[in-house]
Amino acid sequence: MIHFVLHDAKDSVAVVVVEGVKAGMELSGWIMDDDRTTRVTAKQDIPIGHKVALRDMAVGDTVIKYGIDMGKVVKSIHAGEHAHVHNIKTKRW
Repeated sequence: MIHFVLHDAKDSVAVVVVEGVKAGMELSGWIMDDDRTTRVTAKQDIPIGHKVALRDMAVGDTVIKYGIDMGKVVKSIHAGEHAHVHNIKTKRW
């Protein structure tokens, strides 16, 4: 079962595509550009349509989604955690 998708293997976050992701679950993801899978363990519950972090990121790091810069980390994020507006902000303002 695929739990999340990402376009590029260099993405630091991926989109959860199923309901019911709970902390402790082993998640499987599809890397679309390479047509292969990757795994991460969820450290928090993550709603469908939200992002899961694929690697640890520190404050100020750039978040990559779909192969592009989508913002900066404003609160440390660990692999498997929920990545959303509480820990990522746009660089525009």
